[in-house]
Amino acid sequence: MKHTSLRLVSAAAVLPMLLAAGVVSSAADEARRTSNADGSRVSAASQELDAAAAKALAAKAESLSASQSAKAPTSAGVGHPKATGTKATAAAKAKAPAKKPLVYKEYVSLGDSWSADVKLIDAHGLPDARHAPIDCAQSQVNYPKLLAAALKVKIHRDATCGSATTDDFYAPQTAFIGGTNPPQFDRLTKKTDLVTIGIGGNDASVAAAALDCLNVLPVNVPVPLPALDLGLPLVPSALPLGGCKERFTAGGVDQLAVAIKASEPKLIRAIKDVRKRSPKARILMVDYLAAVPPKTCYPFLPMTESDRAYLAKAFRSLNAMVKSAARKGGAEFVDTYTPSLGHDVCAALDKRYVEVVGVSVNDLGIGIPAHPNSAGARAQFRAVLKQVNKR
Repeated sequence: MKHTSLRLVSAAAVLPMLLAAGVVSSAADEARRTSNADGSRVSAASQELDAAAAKALAAKAESLSASQSAKAPTSAGVGHPKATGTKATAAAKAKAPAKKPLVYKEYVSLGDSWSADVKLIDAHGLPDARHAPIDCAQSQVNYPKLLAAALKVKIHRDATCGSATTDDFYAPQTAFIGGTNPPQFDRLTKKTDLVTIGIGGNDASVAAAALDCLNVLPVNVPVPLPALDLGLPLVPSALPLGGCKERFTAGGVDQLAVAIKASEPKLIRAIKDVRKRSPKARILMVDYLAAVPPKTCYPFLPMTESDRAYLAKAFRSLNAMVKSAARKGGAEFVDTYTPSLGHDVCAALDKRYVEVVGVSVNDLGIGIPAHPNSAGARAQFRAVLKQVNKR
């Protein structure tokens, strides 16, 4: 089993919560027993939700189109030399054949916990084990599944898994209670015509750094702290007393900046390898939600302002790297960061898209600390669907 401090999902952080819920020992059996029933409930709920989202987007597009059409004759005016041309153009557009709806037959979603939208338990039950091991912690309503339902895709393979890096695209990944997720690329075929990718946070170790920035005190401790590197994912490498900026920039070298830069070639390679395996696929690269607030909200976000500012800069750099990799690798870029501003971990309970401790009132449930909740998954879905509909 591969352990590294760069991983997003922690046995130490997650296992006690699972034990408290009384679900670990029977998780796999329960998932199998309830698979059919849960699948039908999830499918119905997902389709209802996705239909509403798609309808809202369509209504907005229709409204914008009507607004633009109304403005055109006004600028020319009755009797204006351009008026006739404008009317002719409008008439030509009216006669143009309606744009055919996009039809995708085989969709594969790749990525880490922010694409799996990991959770422990919610109204849909335990994590979804239909596409990956239960300890990949996939949500039944993560953005890939919402997208597949909205597009009415016949075949959807969701390979996303908590803690994944680009290495897990090529090799099996052992999840935190022993399940094995096959290489994510194994889901790709020559017939795959749509692929979404959400990866990079673990490769660049930004997620682990976020935990190292947590502080049980409102100020940083100005003395060296003993290391706590236990080789476990999502376990901070030092006592939770802040000072992550000082540690990560010691000696004048920003370790996170270096790691982010080093991750870009991995993402570019992954995109190009997807293209080799699925040459007809449309590939969308998805970035990370705006989780870090513009200012700290201690004690709800136990982090000093200097560490928050450093972490916020790292998240922006991470997303810039993902965007650059998409461009260089030949994928479309999906910006989930901008539309999620104001929905960070310090936002009101019913407004936030990312949770600090994992307990959410946005669709009541227990998720993984420092990860999107169900509202965040819907925000990701809207951003991805908007990009898909641009063609």
